[in-house]
Amino acid sequence: NFNKYGVNHKLNVALLIGGTSFGDQDKKLDRGVDVLIATPGRLLDHTERGKLMLQGVEILVIDEADRMLDMGFIPDIERICKLIPFTRQTLFFSATMPPEIQRLVDTFLHAPARVEVARASSTAETVKQNIVASDSKDAAKRETLRGLIDEAGDALTNAIIFCNRKRDVQTVFRSLQRHGYSVGALHGDMDQRSRMATLDQYRNGDLKLLVASDVAARGLDIPAVSHVFNYDIPTHAEDYVHRIGRTGRAGRSGAALSIITPNDQKYLAGIEKLIEKPIEWLGDPVDFDAEGDRGDRRKSGRGRSRGAAADKAGSGDKAEKTSSARKAPEKKAQDK
Repeated sequence: NFNKYGVNHKLNVALLIGGTSFGDQDKKLDRGVDVLIATPGRLLDHTERGKLMLQGVEILVIDEADRMLDMGFIPDIERICKLIPFTRQTLFFSATMPPEIQRLVDTFLHAPARVEVARASSTAETVKQNIVASDSKDAAKRETLRGLIDEAGDALTNAIIFCNRKRDVQTVFRSLQRHGYSVGALHGDMDQRSRMATLDQYRNGDLKLLVASDVAARGLDIPAVSHVFNYDIPTHAEDYVHRIGRTGRAGRSGAALSIITPNDQKYLAGIEKLIEKPIEWLGDPVDFDAEGDRGDRRKSGRGRSRGAAADKAGSGDKAEKTSSARKAPEKKAQDK
């Protein structure tokens, strides 16, 4: 994007990210750089190797600040801030503004101006949001997902499917692949080369579906994603805003569909509270009250079972004591 927007500016740009060769990055740095785009870890690696001097930095931009917090990068950001001039201009960009991010703003910025393009944690009006009920078993969820993909028909040009765990990314990817779908996977355990190859296939239209984790999908610049599917509803409400923000971009329309199981009531309530509106069900909703009653009955059943077992054990103890008491006089009689 910087190359595109800065085509008429004679600026040297370097990209420093992990998983790629230090040698190629060193060559770019040796030529001199006007704009440096980097992940915190790789930036510090080059600094410690003596390849970077940051005393001339005039502007520091921290993008995806809330995700930096979630991923534990804030200590690295603090180290970087100590390496660059105090008189810099600092820009924070964040799709959500939880209290932790506000504390970071107070730490790194001085009397900042706050600019909002929309209400914090709001979702785009161009995205149609729906939720779909499913059984909590993995096989049932995968069947529900395939049904949603098939029902979308020609309206689905490409889609991102989000899972909460890396192992589920692989499981869903393999399942869709076995059922004949054009699909790729993206998660944090992949090396940079494999990740970039998968993304290029997806951007070029060679892959129609991309199964991804939150970490891997943040910062993806794919403007024309038609659908987002939440195979797992996120446990952090802010992640929902980020996920469905992959579609409906630049004024385009998009669809976001989330699979809801009886175990997801708390997470769904948190999301609806954050975005300040209910999400419409497709088909019959999950009966959370009935599921709660079943859970209570199971608990009480276990309690009764434990009580019965204890009574049985107590009866056994009494019987054993009685038997022992009977044996004692017999033994005395024999002794006599």
